[in-house]
Amino acid sequence: MRQLPLRVTLRDRALFESFLPGPNAAVVAQLTALAERPRAGLVWLCGPEGSGKTHLLQALCARAGEDARYLPLSQLQPYGAAALAEWQGARWLCLDELEAVVGQPEWERALFGAYRDCEDRGASLVMAARAAPPQLPFVLPDLASRCAAGLRLGLQALDEAGQLAALRLRAQQRGFELPDDTARYLQRRLPRDLSSLFAVLDELDAAALAAQRRLTVPFIREVLARRGAG
Repeated sequence: MRQLPLRVTLRDRALFESFLPGPNAAVVAQLTALAERPRAGLVWLCGPEGSGKTHLLQALCARAGEDARYLPLSQLQPYGAAALAEWQGARWLCLDELEAVVGQPEWERALFGAYRDCEDRGASLVMAARAAPPQLPFVLPDLASRCAAGLRLGLQALDEAGQLAALRLRAQQRGFELPDDTARYLQRRLPRDLSSLFAVLDELDAAALAAQRRLTVPFIREVLARRGAG
């Protein structure tokens, strides 16, 4: 089998332990159980942008081990739908960003093939998208019906207090404390989705280490101004 140049690396902080469940505790528990033991059938994970879909899929793969595969379909798309067959055979197959390919007949046939492969082997197939299956423009009725019949897990975005707690948890994992006024400043000045907030927090932490400075509001203002966001 040919080797595709695509390399997907799991983020080292994308673990169940580093995910603040908030209102999503039941979803996290179900995915954790799935990571411990694969179950035949399809799980559909949906939620708004920044609600943690990618984090949880990668956490599942990290917990499940080497026999799990995480594939963001937006990155796989340039290689063509046939490329999806390269990863058939995994006990856990996690497909992210379904909205990137749903509506394209060739891709939907490949997804249906992945579904049948997992079903035949008793493997776990987890698909993630921003919307539930009935809200996506499927063109292959068989795939649409299978996705709609799967176990659906819906994620909710964290509220403002939850985001603050998630930012503090992220900072704690990186080895520093994040004062409330600093976290609130980030919330006011940046997009409210957690992926954007986490990316900037990581950047600020690296800048603070390089400058031997604390993460104070004046320092953050300097860094954001330098990057054109202040």
